[in-house]
Amino acid sequence: MQSPYDIIIAPILSEKSYDQIAGKTYTFKVARGANKVEIRKAVEEIFGVTVASVHTVNKQGKMKRQGRTEGRTPATKKAYVKLTANSKGIELFDGIAQ
Repeated sequence: MQSPYDIIIAPILSEKSYDQIAGKTYTFKVARGANKVEIRKAVEEIFGVTVASVHTVNKQGKMKRQGRTEGRTPATKKAYVKLTANSKGIELFDGIAQ
């Protein structure tokens, strides 16, 4: 079994993610093999919050070329985590979105 810190790789801080913080929806870069149940348990364990729902998005890597050689950047997976209405916010994001 993976540790929660292996599942949640990093927070995603973008304009879209800032707008969703008011609705208690937070965005994370997660391990590609992680499923929604594992992501929910990891967020609840790391941040001590109650998760209402998890939505995931698989993002395919972009095509890049260097001379004749073509390849792709690594594919990633994003998770949108919505907390319950009575749950406290995640302090990591609360300090940013003021």
